[in-house]
Amino acid sequence: MVRLLILPRWILRLAYNVAFCLLLPFALFKLHKNSPVDNAFTGRWKERFGWVTPVETARPVWIHAASVGEVMVAKPLIQALKASHPEMGILLTTTTHTGAEQAAALGKLVTHRFAPLDCPSMVKRFLERTRPHVLLIIETERWLNYMLACQQRNIPVVVVNARLSPRSFRRYQQFPAFFRLWAEPLSRLLVQHEDDASRFAALGVAAEKMTITGSTKFDMTFPPDILVDGVALRESWGSHPVWIAASTHKGEDEQVLQAFRQVLAQLPDALLILVPRHPQRFDAVAELCAREGFALVRRSTGGAVTPATQVYLGDTMGELPLMLAVADVAFVGGSLVNIGGHNLLEPAALGKPCLTGPHYFNFGDITRQLVAQGGAQIVEDAQELAIAVCECLQDAAKRERMGKAASEVVAANRGALQKTLQELEPFLP
Repeated sequence: MVRLLILPRWILRLAYNVAFCLLLPFALFKLHKNSPVDNAFTGRWKERFGWVTPVETARPVWIHAASVGEVMVAKPLIQALKASHPEMGILLTTTTHTGAEQAAALGKLVTHRFAPLDCPSMVKRFLERTRPHVLLIIETERWLNYMLACQQRNIPVVVVNARLSPRSFRRYQQFPAFFRLWAEPLSRLLVQHEDDASRFAALGVAAEKMTITGSTKFDMTFPPDILVDGVALRESWGSHPVWIAASTHKGEDEQVLQAFRQVLAQLPDALLILVPRHPQRFDAVAELCAREGFALVRRSTGGAVTPATQVYLGDTMGELPLMLAVADVAFVGGSLVNIGGHNLLEPAALGKPCLTGPHYFNFGDITRQLVAQGGAQIVEDAQELAIAVCECLQDAAKRERMGKAASEVVAANRGALQKTLQELEPFLP
């Protein structure tokens, strides 16, 4: 590690590019594997190599949001930027096809392109064709050549809603010279929480480059018809007590179904809404439910929920808020397996009691706030999950108390979007 600190920049960059090129076939294979064959964006592979169609607006604001979660974070920011600067062009890039689908829902607010792979020639080609005024990176992407190419062209780079998990921090501690090479071109780092800022500072990011804005996810808004549609959908299902397991991963669905068996032992008419994190797993999870003997209805087929239905598989894109609105209690996945958890703010903002497993380090600050105020509960395993779900489904007063506490935490933390806009103003065209 000490030797890395004294290596010249060009050697560090060369080492990074050699490693990236060696891994490029695997990255391309993964992108191909995760791309639906009938997706409307499948024919745009050349964009990943920088061969993008030039954008109509001169010097647009380039916003890079890797996938669905980042696009959802970027959405209120994009809406606010267009409201205050209606003439400003916004170029939105994503890495995944699912992110592209969410970008398409923004309509004429943005121009979408797939992000170039982080090879110098591809990034250079992309920049020559798009000529952005500034790059805004959402949350976690840390591509070295993006940063260095923008620095060479005097394009400011701002990371919005930045976070750094303890796991990522430990990984970057092993290669601090590479992290500093990435961080040096940064114009501004808009950090979610104090613990994130501390970790960035420990890796060498100058304090004057950082501002703690809070998480813009607290400023999320839902379409006004979400609650209305949720009530209508719930009424069509009859009197089922309903809980949701959202954003689950492989190895976690099995634990959720194990917990559900215990729930059914006490509440035979209970209904589980199961929403896997990744769409490529929809079919596999449906097969798992059938193999385990659960009566399943898939959202994508439009099938009706009957008194015999046990699992409702949320296998459509963009409907998680609706599924959350329908449920009485929400478990958020990626937390019974060592993924690091997913954000509890969506169910919290909808006033739902929140449950999470022990592996929530990616959203530690938010989770701790919700737990401290009584809006969320940590469960260690499938058995504890079953107990917590049964308690919430059987105790209306507890559900109301936890849901109210969760929504109050969200309300108390709003304002990050306005702080972010103030910090961005000097960098806008």
